[in-house]
Amino acid sequence: MVTVNIHEAKTQLSKLVDQAAKGESFVIAKAGKPLVRVAALDAPSSPQRLGFMAGEIAVPKDFDRMGESEIEALFGARA
Repeated sequence: MVTVNIHEAKTQLSKLVDQAAKGESFVIAKAGKPLVRVAALDAPSSPQRLGFMAGEIAVPKDFDRMGESEIEALFGARA
């Protein structure tokens, strides 16, 4: 694992981050003492798409009217 001082990390941050994202983590040191380790996150390579639960759940056709009478009673929309 590569160790870089703070000044070097500041001047080469983009390059170091690109390397870390590819799996080459590094350590940032101050006055020769290691402070932090920078490593890539284990994030998914592609974001989740809408519709990933298709077929898993069912939404009732009257979903937008569910509890309508209770809500009207609470807010006094109809007497």
